[in-house]
Amino acid sequence: MSAPSAVRTASASGGRRTKSKSWLATVPLLAFVALIFGVPLVIILGGTFKRDGAFSAANITESVQGAYLTAMIGSVKLSALVAVVGALLGTFLAQAVVTSRFRLLREAVLTASGVLSNFGGIPLAFAWIATLGNSGVITKALGLDSAGWSLYNFWGLALVYLYFSIPLMVVVVVPALDGLRQQWREAAQNNGANTWQYWRHVGIPVLTPTLLGGVVLLFGGAFAAYATAAAMVGGTVPLVTLQIANALSGNVLIGHENVALALSLDMIIIAGLVMAVYLPLQRRSARWLR
Repeated sequence: MSAPSAVRTASASGGRRTKSKSWLATVPLLAFVALIFGVPLVIILGGTFKRDGAFSAANITESVQGAYLTAMIGSVKLSALVAVVGALLGTFLAQAVVTSRFRLLREAVLTASGVLSNFGGIPLAFAWIATLGNSGVITKALGLDSAGWSLYNFWGLALVYLYFSIPLMVVVVVPALDGLRQQWREAAQNNGANTWQYWRHVGIPVLTPTLLGGVVLLFGGAFAAYATAAAMVGGTVPLVTLQIANALSGNVLIGHENVALALSLDMIIIAGLVMAVYLPLQRRSARWLR
């Protein structure tokens, strides 16, 4: 065997050994994922298809009927509204931040967005109730209660969800806006394009995967939210997360815990579809903005 051939053979064998060893580093992560996600999924599947000690699809069938179906549709409607409005407002705010000449303002908005995008649950509900509830400070100061304003309905809950959805959209979109190269705008201007034409033919097509990915992300966040809605509206707004809690606690019917597991499986399927759309869009956007 010639020297070059021997070197290539040794390099190939060394590369295979390196790759085989690299898989060992992922074993703890895979074990963690299997423990944290795999075990609960197995429990959900086992309970979903069990009724009165026997294998049955009755729980799945019941989870897509009656009040459960109404709650699922309500969650989808609320999440879709929050996702679309939050994506629009968040994108405009992100564009204003990116084009601002004040670095301190940019850093302040991005820092606040990072904090507010993770602010939720009972503290968020309490803040809004104290501000715009029936006896809230702003409600009393502006006389909103006499005008028919109510925070404890579908639109009030959507407003509260936008409080953390808009900052999340800012966090998602700002890196993509930063990735738009100045050379693209200059090339468009040199070819006679105005601002609208630049955004229509260059900016928006490049940002579309990120924007759609942000919409999907906001949808998933609103769809899975529970504590804020439970503290604010209770059962007045039909949501699937509230129905799961009621079924688990027996507030509706005794012995319907497995229906809650079926509803959870329905949510997992929807979340899986959401991620199946989101991840390819993010990869496509990353190729454009390198």
